[in-house]
Amino acid sequence: MTDYGHELTFGCFLTPVAVPPTRPVELALVAERAGLDLVTYQDHPYQSAFTDTWTLMSFVAARTERVRICGNVLNLPLRPAPVLARAAASLDLLSGGRVEMGLGAGAFWDAVVAMGGPRLAPGEAVRATEEAIAVLRGIWAVDEPGPLRVPGEFHHVDGAKRGPAPAHPIPIRIGALGPRMLRLTGRLADGWLPSLMFLPDGPASLSEMNSHIDDGAAGAGRDPRAVTRYLNIAGTFTDTGKGLFDGTPGQWAEQVADIALTHGTSGFVLASDEPGALELFGREVAPRAREIVAAERTG
Repeated sequence: MTDYGHELTFGCFLTPVAVPPTRPVELALVAERAGLDLVTYQDHPYQSAFTDTWTLMSFVAARTERVRICGNVLNLPLRPAPVLARAAASLDLLSGGRVEMGLGAGAFWDAVVAMGGPRLAPGEAVRATEEAIAVLRGIWAVDEPGPLRVPGEFHHVDGAKRGPAPAHPIPIRIGALGPRMLRLTGRLADGWLPSLMFLPDGPASLSEMNSHIDDGAAGAGRDPRAVTRYLNIAGTFTDTGKGLFDGTPGQWAEQVADIALTHGTSGFVLASDEPGALELFGREVAPRAREIVAAERTG
């Protein structure tokens, strides 16, 4: 068992549909009213059925007051790191410090190439992500002397001016599954953001994957607890439980608490575009799961 002791965070993972374009905005408002902490959107710039994720996030930030906003996860091959850094800092300033950063190394490479992006091999994608993190943090580091220089192969700057500084330290979470990217997450990132549906053995996969993150953190002289562990989940609310995330809100809460206490996952992000599911997740699952975890930790 590995409980990293983080406070639980609950969010939603919404589809940025273009028809009707206001649908993902309305769902963000539902999530905020339901008490959720975080609203996230997938980022596939090559998908013509979606609105642009960053544009949508900016619009949602203007329509909401409390909820935090994050790409889940942003497509690095199609989003130049220096521009992304300034966009994130700008939106963080405008929203009062409500931006979080989820980064993805890339997928669906034929579609990326069709949009003018590069096709990266797995090792190249790892290096590109490391370079992008250096650029992001360097642009935000306005107190560092001199202009920013990152001699990267995929993301590089040579004398870029720093700033603006974001309103708060923007956490960077990486959507990663492979051992190399997981170790990079431990070395450099603030958090991890995978999807349960892509874990080969379900929650049982988290133990080995967490060990790669912990090894990366330890090798860099970091406390593994510095890396928060989030998880995109999906399921169905029913009157009778049939399995993992298929049951009553109370059963969901127990399952969330078990994953939190067993694997150290502290962020649970529900992939759903159903207002009723978002309401149940925020109003019933989240408070009950927090109660269970708090009781176990203090007991």
